[in-house]
Amino acid sequence: MFQMETHVSCLFPEILAIIFSYLDVKDKGRVAQVCAAWRDASYHKSVWRGVEAKLHLRRANPSLFPSLQTRGIKKVQILSLRRSLSYVIQGMPHIESLNLCGCFNLTDNGLGHAFVQDIPSLRVLNLSLCKQITDSSLGRIAQYLKNLEVLELGGCSNITNTGLLLVAWGLHRLRSLNLRSCRHVSDVGIGHLSGMTRSAAEGCLSLEKLTLQDCQKLTDLSLKHVSKGLGKLKVLNLSFCGGISDAGMIHLSQMSQLCSLNLRSCDNISDTGIMHLAMGSLRLSGLDVSFCDKIGDQSLAYIAQGLYQLKSLSLCSCHISDDGINRMVRQMHELKTLNIGQCVRITDKGLELIADHLTQLTGIDLYGCTKITKRGLERITQLPCLKVLNLGLWQMTESEKVR
Repeated sequence: MFQMETHVSCLFPEILAIIFSYLDVKDKGRVAQVCAAWRDASYHKSVWRGVEAKLHLRRANPSLFPSLQTRGIKKVQILSLRRSLSYVIQGMPHIESLNLCGCFNLTDNGLGHAFVQDIPSLRVLNLSLCKQITDSSLGRIAQYLKNLEVLELGGCSNITNTGLLLVAWGLHRLRSLNLRSCRHVSDVGIGHLSGMTRSAAEGCLSLEKLTLQDCQKLTDLSLKHVSKGLGKLKVLNLSFCGGISDAGMIHLSQMSQLCSLNLRSCDNISDTGIMHLAMGSLRLSGLDVSFCDKIGDQSLAYIAQGLYQLKSLSLCSCHISDDGINRMVRQMHELKTLNIGQCVRITDKGLELIADHLTQLTGIDLYGCTKITKRGLERITQLPCLKVLNLGLWQMTESEKVR
């Protein structure tokens, strides 16, 4: 009986392309160097679908962008920028994602020379830590990147309310905006984004994710603007915003689409603020009030009453005790992640309550919970779905150690 030997070199290019698509980026490049047949197969666009090219732009390379286009690569991260940004835009006219995070030498002038006409394909732009960028660049972006859906401006500390007015004027399709540590942004700028100045700008009313972490000038008025204008918002990060208070939670409590709220280190949020959130129409799946030192056991009772559908709850360093845990656990049937690190009043009793009632938990943080012992931990480790247990500073005494 005739038996034919099958060798990898006999595989059709389409089959090779399917195999190569499972490789990591480095290996995709390596197989292209094996032989002409593998090179041709590795250049099939299906192999590179979704891949982000990471580039150091130091010297002219005429073959670079034609090579990327041949492979269908439309996402680029610039690791170092020593050439003009226009070199990238001209070389990749159908670019969909451009990541310039940490390109400290990027200026308004450089960005202005790159964005000189409409780039309808560009959906994602990351300018995080491009500290020389000002409102002038946002004017260019608003004028020429009308289809932008994600804009990252974290650490761009020269952005002001004027820049946000330009964004609100031009970027109506924006879904995600990160303004972390934009220290000049105030309630006026958030009003622009929320459509409160319709005579000048329509606003970014399709926003689903807004990061305002460490924007120190914001007050409860910003939350009023957000609740009135950004009805599609699902994720809101207000961590380290010291100017917001319990009163602002009244506005947020009416945002029925909101899924995730981060209030980490918001020093003026107390049990009263949690009460406002719990009494509204929220259907939160994630809440972080870590390091809010005015949060105590009463908040846990409010959470059990009105926010019982939470899947993730972070209470690190809050003044909660076993009593608060007791008031909460029986209603939290959907909770999967609980972070109570540095809650130094929690004892084995609290862990036993968690083990008895929070049977869906997949992760728990007990870092720095100094009053727990081996007995409580044994109960926690018996949770049927537990995958992540963070102990950190916790230590057993010699007598508790397993021999």
